[in-house]
Amino acid sequence: MPTLEPIAPALLPWFYKNARALPFRADPTPYHVWVSEIMLQQTRVAAALEHYRRFMQALPTVADLAACGEEQLFKLWEGLGYYSRARNLQKAARIVCETWGGRLPASYEELLRLPGVGEYTAGAIGSIAFGLPVPAVDGNVLRVFSRLYNDPGNIMDPAVKKAFTVRVMEHQPPAAPGDYNQALMELGALVCLPGGAPQCCACPLARLCRARAAGTQLGLPVKTKPKARRVQPITVLLVRGPGGWLLQKRPDTGLLAGLWQPVLFEGALTRAQAAAALADLGVRASLGGALPPAKHVFSHIEWHMAGWYATAAAGTAPAGCAFAGPEQLRAGYALPGAFKVYKALMTGGSQG
Repeated sequence: MPTLEPIAPALLPWFYKNARALPFRADPTPYHVWVSEIMLQQTRVAAALEHYRRFMQALPTVADLAACGEEQLFKLWEGLGYYSRARNLQKAARIVCETWGGRLPASYEELLRLPGVGEYTAGAIGSIAFGLPVPAVDGNVLRVFSRLYNDPGNIMDPAVKKAFTVRVMEHQPPAAPGDYNQALMELGALVCLPGGAPQCCACPLARLCRARAAGTQLGLPVKTKPKARRVQPITVLLVRGPGGWLLQKRPDTGLLAGLWQPVLFEGALTRAQAAAALADLGVRASLGGALPPAKHVFSHIEWHMAGWYATAAAGTAPAGCAFAGPEQLRAGYALPGAFKVYKALMTGGSQG
C-alpha cells in the first residue's frame, strides 16, 4: 500500500494548539512520564489525574517509590484497579535505584527490561522524556492508522501491528519524536474516536484519510471480538464488631492479590449458608439486613455481589483478617474499586 504524504506538518500544529494541559506534560521528566503511562493503561485520563497528583505528592522520586511500604502504595493506587501495575512499578523502581542510581535509563532496550514496561510504554518514555526516535503505538494510534490507510487488517494480529508500527515510524519526524507520538495518541483520544463517533470534520488529517474518502471509517479498525466474560456470584458480609468492620486480606496470588476486602465467599449463599461460612471462618455473628446488590467487571470475569450485614460478638479478628473503623478505611486500608458500594456503607457508619 503506497505511503501517504507526510502527516507531521498538519498533525503537530494541531497538537500544539489542542493538546490537553496535563501535569505530566508540563514537566515530562522520565519518572513523571513513566508513572503516568502506567496509570493510564486501561484507565481514562480523567480517572487517573487525581491519583497521579496524590502519587507524586507522596512519592516525588524513584527512590521514594522504591522505599514505599506496600500498604501505602496500594492506598495511593486505590481506585485505579489492575494493582499488578503498582507492584511492577515498585519492582522496576527498585531495579532503577540498584542499577542506575535512581535515574531511568535513556535506552529503549533497557527500559523494556523493567517489570511492567512493554513496547508501548518504553516507546512513550523513550520518545517523550529522552527524545529517542522510537514508536509508541497504543490502541489510539492503531485506530488512527487503520483509518488513515483504510486498512482492514486485524489490529490484534501481531504481524498487522508490526506493519502499522513501520508506517508510524515512516511518518515520525526525527526532530520531534515525543511530540509526534503524543499527537497521534491525542488525535485518537479526542478526534479519531472509536465506534460510531469519529469527528472527521475536526481532524487535521481529514484531507489525507483514505477511510474518510471511502466512507469506511466507522468499520475500522478491525479487531477480534473479546471472549464473553464468566459471571461469578459472590456473597459479601459486612461484619461489624467492637473494633470496626471486619476485613479480609486476599491471597498473595491471583485476582486482587494481597488487597483487603469485606468478608467474601464465592457463590450465591443462602442466609443459613452465609452464617455457617462465617462460623467456619471463626467469627460468631448474627446476620442483619440485606446489602444492596453490586456488580464489578474485570477483564475476564464479572462479579455479581449480594449479601448481608452482620454483627460480631466480642473477640479478635481471625488470622488474615483485621477490624477497621471508618477513618482507617478511608486513610489506611486499600479496598479495590470492586467494593466501592460496600466501602461507602462502611465509611458512612451504616449498621444494617
